[in-house]
Amino acid sequence: MYKLIASDMDETFLDGAHSIPAANVDALRRLRELGVLFVPSSGRPYQSIMDNFADVDQSLMEGSYIISYNGGFINRYGDPEPLLATTGDRASIERLYAWGVEHRQALHLNTASGETYVQFLPPEEREYLRGFPGCIELDESVSSLDDFVGDEELMKIIFMDIDFDRCRRIGEELAPTLDPGNVAITYSSNRYVEFVPAGVNKGTGLAHLAELLGIDISETIGFGDAANDLDMLKRAGLGVGVANVSDDARPFCDVVLDTRAEDGALAELVTRIIEPEHR
Repeated sequence: MYKLIASDMDETFLDGAHSIPAANVDALRRLRELGVLFVPSSGRPYQSIMDNFADVDQSLMEGSYIISYNGGFINRYGDPEPLLATTGDRASIERLYAWGVEHRQALHLNTASGETYVQFLPPEEREYLRGFPGCIELDESVSSLDDFVGDEELMKIIFMDIDFDRCRRIGEELAPTLDPGNVAITYSSNRYVEFVPAGVNKGTGLAHLAELLGIDISETIGFGDAANDLDMLKRAGLGVGVANVSDDARPFCDVVLDTRAEDGALAELVTRIIEPEHR
């Protein structure tokens, strides 16, 4: 019987406006009745994920957890002090940031404290990020990490391009310049190439949380839509994709739903998979 659902946020649990569809709120209520834990799992910082639940009845998430930064952080829901924290290799991120500045490549840079710095954004990305509180846009003249983060620990850097093939080319170009013992590369949202701490992914985050809670990994569900969800989809007892799951993630889903994220796909997961187990 499944005891925990680890769910990606953007393009999985949230709609295009970065809001929780009403059907998913009802699904959270049903999961609470059935005693199944719902755990947000995202590449975004903890506080950014918490902001998505600001208007939701907090009792629906009481006692749950949040997996953030692609599995790098695990927090109790509502507690900003992480139970697990793995940060990025600063020297690698510095080199990647210098590359981004040189090529004027749209980028996001995340710090361990939860700040998201963005730079060189095209208009469509700036508009997309309106739904994400806490983004700090840097002037294009800024060219050194010391100018804005000082000695703060860093999590990851993301390069963005509307042309997803361009993102893949960036990843392929930069991979040989990086130590695979320090940095791993993943892709998300059909426009991002992400450079994250090696050995950190949503699958390891889920495994750590399951161990912490005494839940067998076979009793978990991974719920996602994109390449950065692959390790979670493969590691969980059941990997479930939304109807809009990407082509590179689809083969690793045990189940692909008929409902898109926009329409509240968690509701279908609950009625199709969770409720039958409780009858």
